[in-house]
Amino acid sequence: MTTMLEVEDVVTTYGQIVALKGASLKVDAGDVVCLLGANGAGKSTLINTISGILRPHSGRILFEGRDIVGMKASGIAGLGIAQVPEGRGIFAHMTVYENLLMGAHLRRDGSGAIESDVEASYSRFPVLAKRKHQKAGVLSGGEQQMLALARALMSHPKLLLLDEPSMGLSPIMVDFVFETIKAIAATGVTILLVEQNARVALNISNRAYVLQNGEMAMSGPAEELMQSELIQEAYLGSA
Repeated sequence: MTTMLEVEDVVTTYGQIVALKGASLKVDAGDVVCLLGANGAGKSTLINTISGILRPHSGRILFEGRDIVGMKASGIAGLGIAQVPEGRGIFAHMTVYENLLMGAHLRRDGSGAIESDVEASYSRFPVLAKRKHQKAGVLSGGEQQMLALARALMSHPKLLLLDEPSMGLSPIMVDFVFETIKAIAATGVTILLVEQNARVALNISNRAYVLQNGEMAMSGPAEELMQSELIQEAYLGSA
């Protein structure tokens, strides 16, 4: 199996506060890997460090064998890493269609190919086709999550970073979003998933990591972690 992403002993700080204390993980090409942990464990910090929004104090981040530490976020995106941030990060005052075009702003393959992918987004998420001329800020939470996913896919990512995609969604919409994530993975896109809903995240993942207080506390195949008493007690609501 080819390793797509490798995080090695990454330390990330906010001033004097050390948010990541030597975190390491590996994501193989074609896998879905989930990152579990309580609020404040450092999960979003790790995602933002990988994508270049934050710069680590030390450590290495290798994407397809290339150290991307120090690169601008736009440069990292250009390599094939797309992020769906916590809170979705849609452009509320732009239309659905304009948001989708923003996802393709680094592409150089022409307007025809981009418009074809916009139509593919509408096929995947028919509600976006109905709302394409509406401001994104008036969409429901579930519709905004669809738009955030569709916008990220417009960049043709190799690696998709998903930060709490189920946050604030109804149970029915959570099921839909995770079925969509499974379908995206089936197309060959590699996924690193941060998620509070441990059960649904483990169910669709190949491997899992548990982050506690900025350090990796546990890792392994998702099926094995699902059976762990620690994971069951801490994240699955059973002993």
